[in-house]
Amino acid sequence: MEQGNRAQGTQQDASTVFVSYSREDRQRALPIIKIIEEAGFIVWWDGLLEGGERFARITEDALERAKAVVVLWSAASTKSHWVHDEATVGRDRQRLVPISIDGSEPPLGFRQFQVIDASPIKVKSSSAEMQQMLKAIAALHGRQADFAAPVSRPANGPNRRMLLIGGGATALVATGAAAWLTGLIGSGKASAVSIAVLPFDNLSGDPQQTYFSDGLAAEIRTQLTRNELLQVAAQASSNLFREDKADAKAISDKLDVAYFLDGNVRRAEDIVKVAVQLIDGRTGSAKWAESFERPLTNVFEVQSEIALKVASALSVEIDPSKRREAGKKSLAGTKSVAAFDAYLRGKDLYDAGIDENSDRQALAKFNEAIADDPQYAAAHAARSRALAVIANLYTGGAERKALYAEAVTAAKKAVALAPEYAEAHSALGFAIAFGQLNMKAARAPYEKSLQLGKGDADVLSRYAVFRSRFGEYEAANAAILQSSALDPLNPRTFRSIGDINYGARRYDQAIKAFDQALKLNPKLSGAKASIGFALYMQDRLDEAARYFAEESSKIRRLTGEAIIAHRLGQKAVAESKLAEMNAEFGTESEYQYAQIQSQWGNTEKALASLQSARAHDDSGLVMMQNDPLLDPIRKAPEFSNLLKSLGFV
Repeated sequence: MEQGNRAQGTQQDASTVFVSYSREDRQRALPIIKIIEEAGFIVWWDGLLEGGERFARITEDALERAKAVVVLWSAASTKSHWVHDEATVGRDRQRLVPISIDGSEPPLGFRQFQVIDASPIKVKSSSAEMQQMLKAIAALHGRQADFAAPVSRPANGPNRRMLLIGGGATALVATGAAAWLTGLIGSGKASAVSIAVLPFDNLSGDPQQTYFSDGLAAEIRTQLTRNELLQVAAQASSNLFREDKADAKAISDKLDVAYFLDGNVRRAEDIVKVAVQLIDGRTGSAKWAESFERPLTNVFEVQSEIALKVASALSVEIDPSKRREAGKKSLAGTKSVAAFDAYLRGKDLYDAGIDENSDRQALAKFNEAIADDPQYAAAHAARSRALAVIANLYTGGAERKALYAEAVTAAKKAVALAPEYAEAHSALGFAIAFGQLNMKAARAPYEKSLQLGKGDADVLSRYAVFRSRFGEYEAANAAILQSSALDPLNPRTFRSIGDINYGARRYDQAIKAFDQALKLNPKLSGAKASIGFALYMQDRLDEAARYFAEESSKIRRLTGEAIIAHRLGQKAVAESKLAEMNAEFGTESEYQYAQIQSQWGNTEKALASLQSARAHDDSGLVMMQNDPLLDPIRKAPEFSNLLKSLGFV
C-alpha cells in the first residue's frame, strides 16, 4: 500500500504501532494495517523490511519502541513462534492489543485477554470492532478515547470495550477495578515502579496511638505520590491489609503492585522509632530495610528520608528540587509536631466517617492544628472537606449556607498557602460546586487538582465525578479508571464508576459496578438504591423494587418506592411514600421530590420542586444536567434556565 511503503528511515524511526501476524495471513493483515494508518498512527510491519529478516535488529528495535503491539491471531499465527515471541513482548510491556481474524482462540498464555473479533466481513474502519481496536491503540498512546460512545455487539456476546488510561511519565494500563470493569486487556504484571504503603503497626502499647502510626504511613505515601515516576496504591485499598500481611504475593496481586512498604512505629514521650522494609511482592523478600530512632521533632525528616530511600531502592530519580525540599517543610505541611499530631487525629476521625459527632470532632482537631500553625495548608484543606461534609449531611437552611461559605474560605486559604497542593484545589472545587451550586466556577479548581494530583486516587475520583455531571464522559472515564488503577479495592471507587455509567445511560455497566461496590462493602449506603434506579430505567421493576426495599438510606429508599409504585399503578401507595418523605425530610429533599414528580408525569410540580431546591441550596442539583429521572421534563424552558443559573451552560 502507498502509505505503508514509505522510505524506511523516517517511517521506522517514528513508528509506534507494531503489527504482528503470520505471513500466511498477509492479505488479511493489510486492510487492518491500512485502517490503523488512516487513523493517524505510524505502523511498523515486516513488509517494510527488505529481505524479510523477521529477527533483524530493526524488527527488535521497532518492537521495543512500540506503544501498541497489535497481534493478529489466526489458525496460522497461533502456530508461529515469531508471533508468540512478539505477542509476549507486547503482553509483558502491557502494550498488547489482541485481534482474532478468523475466530481462532489465542494460544495458552494469552487467553486471559479478551480478543477483538475481526473476521473479514467486519474489517472496515466504521465497524465497532475496528473502532474498538483504534480506541485501544489511542489509549496506549496516552490519548483519551470516547469511552461514552456505545459499542455495538453481537446479541449473544458481552460488550468487550477497551478502556485504558495514560498519564504521568509512564502509561498506566487499566488494572484492578478497571481491568475488572472492561475485561479486554488486563495488566499482565504490575509496573516495576508500583508500590503500596501498608498501615504501619503501632508498637507503642497504647491502641490510642494507632492514629499516629497510620498517619506516618499516610504521609510517606503522600510524599511518594508526588514523585510522578512512581505508581502508588491509594490509602483505602492499602489499609485493607492492616491485619493480614503474611502473604506478600497475595498483597502484591490484589493491589497490583510490584513492591510494598511495611513497617512499625514506637512512640515514647519525645522519641519516635520507625522500622520499615521494602518487600518484593513476587518473592516476599526485603529489597531494603532500615530503622530510625529520632527525637519526635525530627519526624518530618524521617518521613522524607524514608520516601527518598524507597525511591532510590526502586531506581527512580526524584526531582532535585523535591530532594532539596526534603527534610524541610513539606508541600502543604508543618514544622510543628503539635499541629501535625492534631491533624493526624482529625484525619483519623474524618476517614472513619462514623457519624456527625465524629465528623465534628475531626473538624475540631483540624481547627486545633490550624491554631497551632496558621500556615498549615493541609489542615486548612482538611478543614474545608470536614465543613462541607457536615453541611451536606447534617444541616440545613442558614447553617448549611454558613458552613459551606466557611468551607470555601478554608480551601482558598489552603490554595494560597500551597498553590501546588492538589488536595487544596480539589477541596475548593467541591465546596464551590456543592456549597455555592456554581458548577462553572468549580471547573477551574477541579482542573488544577487534576494537573497537580494525577497520582492521587481521591483527587482523580472527585474530578471524574465532576466531569460526569456535565456529561463529559471521555474525561470522566479516563480519570476514574486511573483512580481505580491506584485504588482497586475501594468500594467508593466502584460506586463512582457506577454513578458515571448511570448518568451515561449505560445501565448494565452501572449495575455491575454498584454490585462490586456492595461486594467490597455490603453496608455501603445508597448502593442498593443505585442498582434499583438502574434496573428501573431498564423496566425491570420487580428486581428494582427488591433492591429499594433493602436500601439503608431512607430518603433513597422512599424515592425509589414512590416511583416504582406509581409505575405499577399503585397510586395510593406512591402518595403515601411521598407523604412519608415530606413528614420526615421537609424542604431538605426537594430534589428527590422533583425526581418523583418527573417520573409521575407531573411536569409543573417537578419544575416547582427544582426551583424550591434552588432556593434551599439543595446540593442534589449538581446531578441535574444528566439525571435520567429528570428526562421527562428536560425540554421545558424552566429546566434550561435553571441549568444556566447553576453554571452548567
